[in-house]
Amino acid sequence: MRTSEKPAANSAGPSGALSAERKLPVPPRERKPALAALAVLLILGGALATTLLVMRSGDRISAVRVIQQVGAGQQFTEQALEEVQIADTGIDYVPWSQRGEVIKSFATVTILPGTLLTNDMGINASKELGPGKAKVGLALKPGQMPEGLIKGDRVQVVHVPSRSGTERSRVLAASALVHGVGEKGLVTVIVDTAVSAEVVGYASSGEIAVAELPGAR
Repeated sequence: MRTSEKPAANSAGPSGALSAERKLPVPPRERKPALAALAVLLILGGALATTLLVMRSGDRISAVRVIQQVGAGQQFTEQALEEVQIADTGIDYVPWSQRGEVIKSFATVTILPGTLLTNDMGINASKELGPGKAKVGLALKPGQMPEGLIKGDRVQVVHVPSRSGTERSRVLAASALVHGVGEKGLVTVIVDTAVSAEVVGYASSGEIAVAELPGAR
């Protein structure tokens, strides 16, 4: 009697088992050294910029700040200045150590309170107070000057004749600088010496009035 032989087991197993054991090859990643180097440079550049900003923000300088209005052509006073600590931004601010020179100079433009002073805002000589100019004091009554007149304003100086005469009003100084304003209508203006005597004469008789020129500061 012949004994039947069992078929040999398939060593390969099912086709699914074969595909699970064998994986497809994965192609190697392509390296981009140029992009990697650029990323490193950007990171380093940002870190350096941040460091410089932090270091620069800690640099403080002592500058001059104006705390009282200074009109164009007027001389700076010690009372109009104060010391302030600011960040060093590279702007040409006048250092506080030069305040002695500042009070010897004159404003080139009208400077408002709170302004940090720069070198181009002052000059060593003033055409307003130079040769050919004179300071004239006026004692004005209500109605002869506008309210709120302050040092540094520009005004017209007008001769206002008395009502008994036939003479008409006329402008003696078209744009006079107000050098100072005191109490009870006392105003000092700077006019040309050519008309200063006439202004003084009319002022003594109360025939002077001033009109403000807001746009001429």
